[in-house]
Amino acid sequence: MFGFDFSFAPPFVERDAYLPGETGVPDNAREFWAYVDALCHDEDLGAASFLEEVHRRHFYFGIADGVKADFVRFRICDAHLNAQGGRKTASAYDAIGAAQVAKASFSGMRLLHRLDGGVAIWPMNPLPDGASAVVEIYTRIYLRNAGMSGKKLRTRAELNRALTGLGSKPVRLKFEPNDHQTDALVTAAGMRAHLSNPWAFSPPGLTSELSQTEGWTFGIV
Repeated sequence: MFGFDFSFAPPFVERDAYLPGETGVPDNAREFWAYVDALCHDEDLGAASFLEEVHRRHFYFGIADGVKADFVRFRICDAHLNAQGGRKTASAYDAIGAAQVAKASFSGMRLLHRLDGGVAIWPMNPLPDGASAVVEIYTRIYLRNAGMSGKKLRTRAELNRALTGLGSKPVRLKFEPNDHQTDALVTAAGMRAHLSNPWAFSPPGLTSELSQTEGWTFGIV
């Protein structure tokens, strides 16, 4: 199972559309990936042109665009996580600042379009028996599950405490890891631990409509 840390689709349910007021925009994730890919002219699967040129009015790039709250929308799974006390997730329509996820997410949708048909993408596809699958992840879920309060981990001691909290063995490193390395290891351990949850692939709140429009983040129940 492969975990990709970006939003597999923008919010849909709240306004019954990905880009309200536009014509020709698909109403399901798989076709929307193809739509984004077809309209981007960026190299290396970049998606800046989609945000900055094609559908500029839907994305917040700064105070000149007006009130940020008018742009920010969330998916059902994001709201579910926030209601549980998780750190507030970023909106796919917020395209400014170090914490923004818009550009990476829309670029990721281009990647999903290229992968579509070659590997199962959950929850858009049913899980195949004995084959690979791709899921959306959010590292901070597993840091919280490990009892680390969503903090960044930058030492072997912190990393091993997190791994122990997730039921995995400690690592033996000859160096102090950076937060990217610890994120990867904790996420892998967290995903493995979450597989034992009976709701891992059928979380309460995930409807057939959501599975085809907004998707769901693996680890949110």
